[in-house]
Amino acid sequence: MNDQNEELTSALRESLSSAEPPIRNGLLFGDLSKRIIGAAMEVHRHLGPGQLECTYQHALERELAMQEIEHRAQVPIAALYKGAQVGNFVVDLIVEGKIVVELKVVARLLPVHRQQLTSYLRTTGHRLGLLINFNVPVLFHGVKRVLP
Repeated sequence: MNDQNEELTSALRESLSSAEPPIRNGLLFGDLSKRIIGAAMEVHRHLGPGQLECTYQHALERELAMQEIEHRAQVPIAALYKGAQVGNFVVDLIVEGKIVVELKVVARLLPVHRQQLTSYLRTTGHRLGLLINFNVPVLFHGVKRVLP
């Protein structure tokens, strides 16, 4: 199992170091999303699974800052219904004004987690979200790219 984890980690590291592909032939914000995932992997490597979400949130904020990746944390967003504000929700991270990052610490990601992030993307007008579940043995298996 340990060799498999090392193999997956090595493969992901290699993919993170590749140049960003053009949007028409590759991933939307590919380079930036790889940097975010790399920062999350670094946090997971040090903390492992089983911590509280707020612990991962603070550690990831610190790692993003150390890598000089601009981000805003715990961003309040108004929920509107027919033009009237009916509530608020809080986005875990918005990175470089381009990617919404939603953090989870759950046994497994469920469709409702993806729907939550999709709702955040539609409300904020962002085009890409990363759903990151830290409660996995290998972080690579806990990361999902989400489009609105």
